Amino acid sequence: MRENAVAVCVRGPQEVQQMVREQYTTTTEGTHIERPENQCVYKIGIYGWRKRCLYLFVLLLLIILLVNFGLTIWILKVMWFSPTGMGHLRVTNDGLRLEGESEFLFPLYAKEVHSRVDSSLLLQSTQNVTVNARNSEGEVTGRLKVGPQMVEVQSQQFQINSKEGKSLFTVDEKEAVVGTDRLRVTGPEGALFEHSVETPLVKADPFQELRLESPTRSLSMDAPKGVHFKTHAGKIEALSQMDIIFHSRDGMLVLDAETVCLPKLEQGTRGPAGSSQRLYEICVCPDGKLYLSVAGTATTCPENSHVCL
Repeated sequence: MRENAVAVCVRGPQEVQQMVREQYTTTTEGTHIERPENQCVYKIGIYGWRKRCLYLFVLLLLIILLVNFGLTIWILKVMWFSPTGMGHLRVTNDGLRLEGESEFLFPLYAKEVHSRVDSSLLLQSTQNVTVNARNSEGEVTGRLKVGPQMVEVQSQQFQINSKEGKSLFTVDEKEAVVGTDRLRVTGPEGALFEHSVETPLVKADPFQELRLESPTRSLSMDAPKGVHFKTHAGKIEALSQMDIIFHSRDGMLVLDAETVCLPKLEQGTRGPAGSSQRLYEICVCPDGKLYLSVAGTATTCPENSHVCL
C-alpha cells in the first residue's frame, strides 16, 4: 500500500484563510487514480495603468528621437557640412582652406597663414592685432602688435628683407643697420640722431641745401681716409658760436682756391694817410693767430706784434 498527498489551491478572496486540505488515498498496487490538476494559475506581465504609462514613455522617446534626427539633418544643411569640410571651410592635404571673410572670437593657433595667389591677406580688429611666436615651453619669443596708435615689435632682432632675400633694415640691442643703397629723409626738420652715425656719404637732393647742425653740443666728423666736402652749384658754409678747428696730425692744411678772403682779419697800424697802395702782409703770432700789417719795403710784422698780446 502507498499513500499519496495532493495539495489543492483554491483562488478567491478567502485563499489566505482556507486551510490546505490533504487527501490521503489508499490504493492497492495496479490501481490507477487520476490526480487533480493544479488550480493555481499566475499571470506574468504589466496590466492596467502601468501598461499605459509604459506605452506613453516609449512613444515619448520615439518622438524625441525623431526630433533629434530632424535637428541633426537641419544643422548639417545649414552649416553646409560635406565630406570635404564645413561651409567655406575646406580640409585639404596641406591644411585648412577658408573662403571669404572670417571672424575669430578667440586666439587662433596656426603654423602658417597665407592668402590665395590672386588676393591679399587682410587682418582686421576693432582693438589691435597681435601675433605671438612661442617656444616649446609656451613662452613668448616674438611679438608683433598693431594698435590704433602705434606698431610695437618685441623680439631679439627685427629684420626687413627684400623679395630676393637681401637685408634692407636690421635692428637689435646694439645697432641699427640700413642695407639699402640710399637712405632718404624727406621731413622738413631732417633727421635727429642722439648718438653717432656711420655712413660713407651724406647727400642732399638736387637744388636743396645740406645742413649738419648740433644746436647745443659739438659736431665731429671723423674718417680713416679723409673727409671731403663738395658742392657743384653753391657754397660751403661753416658757422659756430665758438671756435672752428681744422687739425691734421701728420699732414698740412691746404687752401687751394683762386682767392682766399679773410674779411674780418684784424689789422695792424695803418700806413701814412697819403698812401694809396693798400697792400698788406699776413703775419702769424706764436700761438697761430693771423693778422694783417701794412706792407712796406721790408716786413712790418714786428712793428705790429702788439696784436699778439
